[in-house]
Parts: sequence; C-alpha cells; structure tokens
Amino acid sequence: MSRRSEDTAGAARRSRKPVMGETGKEEYKIQSFDSETQKLLKTALKDPSNVDLEKVANIIVDQSLKDSVFSKEAGRICYTIIQAESKQVGQSIFRRSLLNRLQQEYKDREELRTRSLQAWICYVTFICNIFDYLRVNNMPMMALVNPVYDCLFRLAQPDSLQKEEEVDCLVLQLHRIGEQLEKMNSQRMDELFSLLRDGFLLQEGLSSLSQLLLLEIIEFRAADWKMTDAAQKYYYSEVTD
Repeated sequence: MSRRSEDTAGAARRSRKPVMGETGKEEYKIQSFDSETQKLLKTALKDPSNVDLEKVANIIVDQSLKDSVFSKEAGRICYTIIQAESKQVGQSIFRRSLLNRLQQEYKDREELRTRSLQAWICYVTFICNIFDYLRVNNMPMMALVNPVYDCLFRLAQPDSLQKEEEVDCLVLQLHRIGEQLEKMNSQRMDELFSLLRDGFLLQEGLSSLSQLLLLEIIEFRAADWKMTDAAQKYYYSEVTD
C-alpha cells in the first residue's frame, strides 16, 4: 500500500485529541529543532509562564511551513501549550499569538502558494490541524471556519486539481475535519463538493490518482463521512495496483 493512500484513508481514524491528564506522557516530534529550541518547546509544554510564548508560536508556525511531518504534529503541541497556559496562569497569550500569525499567513496565502507549493501544502495541513485540536467550549473555533474553508476552496480550483500534491492534501484534510467543518457551515461544504464533482466530471488532464482520490472523497461524504469496508478495499487495491 502506498504511503499516500494509507494516509488518506486513515486520517479520520487517527485524529485523536489528548485526554486531559495524559498529555505529560505524550512524545512530541521536536527532534528536528536545535537543542536550544527543543529546550524552549519542552519548557513551553510544561511551564509556559517561563518562556516567551509569542516567540514559541512563531517558531512552531515557521517550522510547520517547511516541515510536512511537523505540520501534522503541531496541532497537538499547540493544544498542550494552550491547556498548560490556561491552567497555570489563566491566560491565552500563546493562542492569541498563534492565531495572529495564522491570520498573517492566511492573508498572504496566494503569494505563499506561488513561492512554494510545499510551504502552501504545509500551511493548509497546519491550519486544519489547529482547527481539529483547538476548542472553545468543546466546539471548533468559529474564527478558523472560513479561513479553513477558503484554503480548501483554493485546493479545489482547476489549477490545483492538476497537481496531485494539492489533491492529496485536500482529500486528507477532508477526511480529518470534513465532518466537523460541515457542522459549522453546511452551505460552504455543499459548494465545495459541487466544485469537486465538476472537477471530477468535467476537468481534463486530471491524473488517474487524482480522479481516484476525488471519487473516494465524494463517496465518503455521501456515506455520511464514513468508509465502508468494501470501499476501503477497493480504493486501496486501485492505488496499489
């Protein structure tokens, strides 16, 4: 089975938030940082009042834009720092700094995509990961709903559908957060899937893998964001053949 098909089909199953009280046992993938930055992040995770949290937020975003592995891990790290800061000092400096930086990158997203497709894909992965993990009263943050939708709509445009990396990113994020996102704004999800159906049916030049991924996510949503065993076996076999 390819890494890509395994990631896409398994995203919804693996999305899991830490349970309060167990975060101290979590292992975080911060080995790509230098030793000083690792120390800073470890302190932020356990004792956030003793570090510059705005600096920590910028470090996490910067790394997420260039490291595709870390961009998938970052939501869990941010969740833990936010919980620790709230518990320790009752403030939200880190969350505010993080959202400000996300907004800044969001405004420059087209320039980011033009400059580096990899950085753009990492950004989409990161903001969707943050949407998945950050909660207010156990609900996704409303402030992130439209920015996340806008990123996914950009991935559904004809020029993006020509690029397997962007289609793969789009489908992976919809597996992960599509159901929650639809609950927040079902009209925009309808509009997004109208674009995806048109792309699948009408757009010329799509690769066979992109067609397969689009068909799979269209059927996944039609089945109420669930994949049957039969469908899973079919798509796995198609991608690995």
